[in-house]
Amino acid sequence: MPKLHRRALLGATAGLLAAPLAAPRLAHAAWPDRPIRMMIPYGGGGQTDVVARIVADAMSRNLGQVVTPDNRPGAAGVVAAEAVVRSPADGYTILVGTRNTQAINQALRPNLPFAHARDLVTIGLYATTPNILLVHASVPARNLAEFIAHARANPGKLNYASSGIGATTHLSMELLSEKAGLEMTHVPYRQSTQGMTDLLAGRVQARLVGLPEAEPVKADPAIRALGVTSPRRSPNWPEVPAIGEVVQGYEALNLFGLMAHSGTPPEIVLRLNRSLNEALASAELRTAFARVGADPAPPNTPEQAEDRALAQANLWVPMIRRLNLSAQ
Repeated sequence: MPKLHRRALLGATAGLLAAPLAAPRLAHAAWPDRPIRMMIPYGGGGQTDVVARIVADAMSRNLGQVVTPDNRPGAAGVVAAEAVVRSPADGYTILVGTRNTQAINQALRPNLPFAHARDLVTIGLYATTPNILLVHASVPARNLAEFIAHARANPGKLNYASSGIGATTHLSMELLSEKAGLEMTHVPYRQSTQGMTDLLAGRVQARLVGLPEAEPVKADPAIRALGVTSPRRSPNWPEVPAIGEVVQGYEALNLFGLMAHSGTPPEIVLRLNRSLNEALASAELRTAFARVGADPAPPNTPEQAEDRALAQANLWVPMIRRLNLSAQ
């Protein structure tokens, strides 16, 4: 399959992109002069929500206006993205998401009411997080190798939760199933926290979930942590191996960033990018990220963020097509 190509991005501002941390001269000198809404595509309490709220708080401080989180769950990000596309292109409504998530949604839902490449522009990236494989204590597996053996011996009998079809918690488990030769039943949830509730109750047997969402249940005896999806162990869970230690070549990270309506004036996109980079440099944000197991992105331009997100999309979209996944 041919690779996805990065669209021409902010061509008129190439000079500004060469020095992303320099303050652009705004034609909209008073911007922002009112609060900004940050549309979060999942419900409260999940990893996307937890990390986005840390970023919103940090950006509120350096923008001088409140960045208000607004949870709009549904269709693995489509509901929130459509809300941004239908909002005025003035930078006052921004989206938690990346070109990666939008490319995934386009692959799963070819009849979307908007075109992600045309209607959304990248602001920047702010974090990556690994997922962690949690199983209910009733599963007779003390480690990842035993879990794989148990799942292979019981094809179709294990249920696993995700935050929705096409969410990284879903695709990460599909990747594990593909590489390890497993057959499990997918149970998607609209609310990520409900999936965790059902895992703790034993109504589903397994779940890959982001570290920020797993931290509150770390000591719960109802669950057992078997592996993280990052290439190395997480300092927050040092006793839990990387899945790649058992399943060769396995790696899956969650990528988080901000987007805006594509008609947003370039100088406002760059002002938001500068605010995001300032937030990433703050000690308060870095401490908060470390507490929940998120890794801050390095300073990045909109173009750099776009390139990295599309590199991720080029991993996931072929898998969606190979497995014939669909959210229709």
